[in-house]
Amino acid sequence: MLNATDRRALRSVGLQFLVNGVVFASFIPRLPEIRTAIDVDLDRLGLLLTLGSLGGIAGSFLVSSVLSRFGTKRTMTVGALGLAATLPVIGFSTNAPMFVAGLLVMQFFDVMTDMAMNMQGSWLSGRRSVPVINRLHGLWSLGSVIGGAGAAAVATSVSLRTHLVVVSLVLLATVAYVIPGLLKVDEHVNDADSARTAGRTFRISPTVVIFAVMGAGAIAIEFVPSDWAALRLTDDFGLAAGVAGLGFVAFTTGMVTGRFSGDTLTARLGPDTMARATMIVAATGIAIATLIPWNVATIVGLFIAGTGVAAVFPRLYDDAAKAPGRPGALLGAMGVGSRLGALATPVAVGALAESPLAVGSAMAVVALPAAVMVFVVREYARRM
Repeated sequence: MLNATDRRALRSVGLQFLVNGVVFASFIPRLPEIRTAIDVDLDRLGLLLTLGSLGGIAGSFLVSSVLSRFGTKRTMTVGALGLAATLPVIGFSTNAPMFVAGLLVMQFFDVMTDMAMNMQGSWLSGRRSVPVINRLHGLWSLGSVIGGAGAAAVATSVSLRTHLVVVSLVLLATVAYVIPGLLKVDEHVNDADSARTAGRTFRISPTVVIFAVMGAGAIAIEFVPSDWAALRLTDDFGLAAGVAGLGFVAFTTGMVTGRFSGDTLTARLGPDTMARATMIVAATGIAIATLIPWNVATIVGLFIAGTGVAAVFPRLYDDAAKAPGRPGALLGAMGVGSRLGALATPVAVGALAESPLAVGSAMAVVALPAAVMVFVVREYARRM
């Protein structure tokens, strides 16, 4: 049972999950406008998005040291403020270097904020009789819906610069509420155990490889539909920017639906059946969204894909956390795989989209094999 301090902390962490979902969703649906502003083609846009993700990889290497030295509260504070303050850089970008610089800094701060808020959320969830970690991730998805819907709603009436400055100011005000309520004291694992196993952080085993592969596949089936939904609708169907943003909203709405209902469905179906079902739903939705030449089918398919994809990462995190052996080893492996996947996926889709393939076909070529890979590798791991 949470005391008053913990309840306040849970509200703060929950609000930060929501805010983090808003940040990237505020400009991803407006990528067609950003592409025009910085004057690049789809191939180069994919490369720029890939370069921007290097900030996340750099942050991943440093985040453990930062958290050890400064703790989760200070790390989250600096990260959240940095995210909000950097957002307008994206809106004011007039060339590729400025856009990449903004992305690099945002991705770096995102890693810091994400790790810190997940750690505090996990501790608070463990103190309750009914866990809340899945619902916290559901709040992140809800934030993506809010950010994406807002971006789509104002795309034809408010300039990108004004939009992102206003979002930034709102986020800064929100962080001002979040910071005072965060947990001031971190929970720690046994320091002796941590010191004894620190040198084996990157030891490779078959299980580590399996989780790295699943992390890479999972990020592909989450990023491809979300990042390229608007471009699928503008470039393949000629829809206006405001309407095209609804593709992103459909996917993230599906994510919210899947995450808030996932715990109940898992209890009814069992974790293994649920894992198989969600992958089948995700692959079906991606196929509908990317291969059927009808804009309505694309939007519906994106929603279906979102409901399936929603449960993939939470299940992987849960499996990695519960696995026997050194604590955190498989979580680290999954994180490495997902960030490498995030690095490769945008440039792969962008390059394919600049070939004779349409955007939808390029999305399918990358996302559908990734979905099959996660399904097969997970089944293999389950039988080991």
